[in-house]
Amino acid sequence: MRLSANWQIGLVAATVYAADQLTKLAVLRLLSYSDQRIVVDGFFKFVHWGNTGAAFSMFYGNNGVLAFVSLAALVALLFTRRHFEIDHPLGRVAIGLILGGILGNLTDRIHLRHVTDFLYFYLQPRGGTEIGFPAFNVADSAICFGVGLLFLLSFTNDKRPARPDMKTPVA
Repeated sequence: MRLSANWQIGLVAATVYAADQLTKLAVLRLLSYSDQRIVVDGFFKFVHWGNTGAAFSMFYGNNGVLAFVSLAALVALLFTRRHFEIDHPLGRVAIGLILGGILGNLTDRIHLRHVTDFLYFYLQPRGGTEIGFPAFNVADSAICFGVGLLFLLSFTNDKRPARPDMKTPVA
């Protein structure tokens, strides 16, 4: 049985959403708020941090506005998905990753009033100050990978010939 493009997108989105929510649930159960566990000293920690902002904590404290923006983006992507590379299997994966990621973080924004971030990579030179990449989660990763895939596909598909049913402009 072959799934339609919409079902494939939905399956990827549901998988991302489930993975995101399950990992966040594990963090909520295993770590107190603001707690952290070193996994690789000087490089990686599991943390339990809340973020009411967007990527890199931009717009910090604007959870409600960002929830609305997320909902608008989710609806817009659902209605415009055909304008993206869904003819390509990786395009369907990309859209599913983005949808699942948006939905995962939107769920946090509505239920927790912040997004739970728990993956924290950092460097700490001997005796020096910790230099870290902002903490993130599965949903954030899915959105970034999805956007990256669409970006790469846009380059590869620029070289494909026009469809016969498409009219080409006359010079």
